[in-house]
Amino acid sequence: MDIIRYASLKATPWANGGGMTRQLAAGFADSVTLGSGAKISNAEAWDWRISIAEVAKAGPFSPMPGMDRILTIIDGELIALTVDGAEHALEKYRTFRFSGDSQTSASLPTGALMDLNVVTRRGAFKGYATILELSKKRPHPVFAGQFAVLLQGAATVSAAPAADTSTGEPLAKLDTVVGSEDAPEISGRGFLAVVSIDPADD
Repeated sequence: MDIIRYASLKATPWANGGGMTRQLAAGFADSVTLGSGAKISNAEAWDWRISIAEVAKAGPFSPMPGMDRILTIIDGELIALTVDGAEHALEKYRTFRFSGDSQTSASLPTGALMDLNVVTRRGAFKGYATILELSKKRPHPVFAGQFAVLLQGAATVSAAPAADTSTGEPLAKLDTVVGSEDAPEISGRGFLAVVSIDPADD
């Protein structure tokens, strides 16, 4: 059972000074790098990537040709995205999908924030992000190809089947459970982001 501890991740500053990124995972069809191992700034180093960014200043997004992106605010209130001239106001926990080919910029009406980013190479992978409320009575399984990030609250993860969830491994805020064929289970109270990375349809 793999857990990516947020506190252990290396923060990489943006070239424009507008924020910092911590990489959770990145990969190709036949390999996965957990944590900060793959280069964040080099899109040739991966076909998909999951990361958390601290956004301190408004400004343009770096272009990512050939990529699809999903952005979700996980701490803070609001981000205003302008994508190819169209404005989108995104509140906390609302996922938003857009093309990395698009001309995109952001403003921060309510100040600095953190967001969860999922980037996939078009034609190779398809990414999905869902925000779920945790339950102590019904543990949430994390299947192969999924990553579950604890956004808020208190939770533990146990190898499935978990007869006694009180003996599970505790999770800190923004820790990530890596899914597997054995489907570890998360229980507790709070909110969870579940990211799925699926091969693109032929």
